[in-house]
Amino acid sequence: MNRDEYPKHEHSTPLIAIFLEIFTFSLFLCNFAPVMAERIDIRANMLEWAITRAGYSLARYREENEKVTAWIDGEKKPTLKQLEEFASKLHVPFGFLFLDTPPIEQSPIPFFRGEANNGKLDLNTYDTVLTLQRRQEWLSNYLADNDFGRCDFVGSLHGCNAVNRIVDKIRTLLKLEKTWAFAFQRNEQAVNKITEILEELGVVVEFNGVVGNNTHRPINVAECRGFSLVDEVAPFIFVNSADSKTAQLFTLIHEFAHLLLGVSSGYGGEDGINDDDIEKLCDKVAANFLVPEDTLRANWTTIEKTAKKFKVSGLVIARRAKELRLITSQQFQDYYTEYLATPIGDNFRRSGGGDFHLVAKKRIGYTFAVHVNNAVRSNKLSQVEAYRLTGLYGNTYSSFMSKL
Repeated sequence: MNRDEYPKHEHSTPLIAIFLEIFTFSLFLCNFAPVMAERIDIRANMLEWAITRAGYSLARYREENEKVTAWIDGEKKPTLKQLEEFASKLHVPFGFLFLDTPPIEQSPIPFFRGEANNGKLDLNTYDTVLTLQRRQEWLSNYLADNDFGRCDFVGSLHGCNAVNRIVDKIRTLLKLEKTWAFAFQRNEQAVNKITEILEELGVVVEFNGVVGNNTHRPINVAECRGFSLVDEVAPFIFVNSADSKTAQLFTLIHEFAHLLLGVSSGYGGEDGINDDDIEKLCDKVAANFLVPEDTLRANWTTIEKTAKKFKVSGLVIARRAKELRLITSQQFQDYYTEYLATPIGDNFRRSGGGDFHLVAKKRIGYTFAVHVNNAVRSNKLSQVEAYRLTGLYGNTYSSFMSKL
């Protein structure tokens, strides 16, 4: 698949025009700092757009923020400093506020969300997709310029809808036996094993439950369990680390199937609740890879005990058991009803705690971090740009890279 065929971030105003406007205004701020206290004109429609874009009710926001309401109504004008604070709190690019009309922001990739599929992508998920796209664009160019080979598996099964063929391809690429997961005591170990193998194949795998390092911007599992960004040189997989370990394992295989099909996509909500044909196909592939029919029949006991052995959720086992007539439709329905009573994301530790270096390595992706570090050391990437790409700055960046 040609890189030019991948979905792009569309914008009503040419991106170069926006960047020039932002750059020009930044120069203005740097050269004329004394005017920071002066009042400036700002369009009411842009203020309202920024508020609703961040997910707030405009009416409620106006009630709770008299100062901003006065700006919208034209009774007062903000200072540059006040406007910067406003943009920061609402996570909107500062320069966008000076456009005449709001930009058209669309998800760069299709997202399928069983629970939250309201047609609008959550801002935290949207910003995360854009962050990974920027990383992928840099890495793809860097690897191509330095004669790194392509990942031949990307798009190798484009157009294929045969579950068993895709499963066999994955098993061959990962070089894993059907009982591979039985060797691990904990679900996390199985996740780490698959991650290591994917990274060895050239896939950048990132785990995060927040936007960048901002713990005040969590990524809702109902909105995003994971996504894949197809690229023949630098394929990316993102996994929501706020999800359970069994769900993370399922997401890794689901998104790897997307890479083989050559189709970028993301999903959230419950596994298996998707109307899209490719999403349903990738769900089946993940379930069949993680729980092979013959292995399940040979090791079947109860839903929970079997799930523990295969390192998958009880729901995945229940679905497979129903398909193979190991349980009745009524037994499945009873289990499913009980399963739905437990909110997504309950009963596991949230991401963000623990050793900083380990957390950062997960968030940035070990493979990506190594390439950034090598590029800086060989003077092919500036330190400032490395800061921007990783989201780590100064001594924090240096400390992280020194421990890779």
